[in-house]
Amino acid sequence: MVMAEFGVNTLVGGLGFLAGIAFGATAQRTNFCAMGAISDMVNMQDYRRFRAWLLAIAVAIAGSQGLHMIAAVDLGKSIYLTPNLGWLGAVLGGLLFGFGMTLTGGCGNRTLVRLGAGNLKSLVVALVLGIFAYMTLRGFIGLARVSVIEPTNINLGAAGLRTQGMPDLLAAVTGIPRPPLRLIVAGAAVAGLLWFCFKDAAFRASPRDMVGGAIIGALIPAAWFITGVIGADAFEPVPLTSFTFVAPVGESLVYLMTFTGATINFGIAAVGGVIVGAFLMAIATRTFRVEGFVDTDDMLRHIFGGAIMGVGGVLSLGCTIGQGITGLSTLAAGSLLAFLSIVAGGVYGMRYLEEGSFGGALRAMMARG
Repeated sequence: MVMAEFGVNTLVGGLGFLAGIAFGATAQRTNFCAMGAISDMVNMQDYRRFRAWLLAIAVAIAGSQGLHMIAAVDLGKSIYLTPNLGWLGAVLGGLLFGFGMTLTGGCGNRTLVRLGAGNLKSLVVALVLGIFAYMTLRGFIGLARVSVIEPTNINLGAAGLRTQGMPDLLAAVTGIPRPPLRLIVAGAAVAGLLWFCFKDAAFRASPRDMVGGAIIGALIPAAWFITGVIGADAFEPVPLTSFTFVAPVGESLVYLMTFTGATINFGIAAVGGVIVGAFLMAIATRTFRVEGFVDTDDMLRHIFGGAIMGVGGVLSLGCTIGQGITGLSTLAAGSLLAFLSIVAGGVYGMRYLEEGSFGGALRAMMARG
């Protein structure tokens, strides 16, 4: 039994590493970046990278819901579909994460990609993000999370709901059975997102963004398959999970420091894979560059941004990938709240960098809509 468990964990970890390589190489080659997408949208009215993000969401929903509908995986076992709707954590954590990523120049996955491509600033951000993520999970900040944030969770189970999935919520309101509602909601979401992406001629003329969004989106259900099907050991099944980069960065630091007593998992392996994939692509395309901080203010800004990304990403149960794509692929209501909050925090962060003050950023957002 021990050997079987070791074998399954090792296999899932190995496949997670390979999937991470594909993720990192794709993100590096296509410049897939949620923070960059928000920056392009706010500062240049260029929606191509934002549409790439939405395309990834559409592909992830289609693939993930397809796996669920054929009973290959049960998405109800994921952390995103618990009956406890953590609305405050999703909103507050999303805002913190979105704001923090503007200070560091990239979200969790982009930090790993830039690290693989030689950016030493991202090494500092990754270390700070990981430390604060783990502090929020199991350390000092975790006390505040448990005592302040978690008591605000809404227990949907008390209303007879099994999950916080949007099909379940609509089924409770309309009385329509869940299976057809799931198909309707998933189909409408995918169709609407694809229409928004491909109605734009500039996006249709950008193979880089289309390919990046499609591959990143496809890797989400691939990860569900790895952990939910290949990792479905009869005695010690691997937890059902997919790509996310905040908590796994913290767990990776612990794994590196306690190697002999820790166990590899999909998240830790994927983190390593993303760095390696980005490194290999940067070498292959001759874009590997060692880059450091410009000055002390630059370093302090990155440290602060990494810290609040670590805290915010744990509070919201994910980052631009973990909630913004993986969580949304499950059609979870909390993931939608987190996604919208991350975008709002990112827009506010852009205005803050532009205006130089919190009040000025708020006024600029209100004035420009």
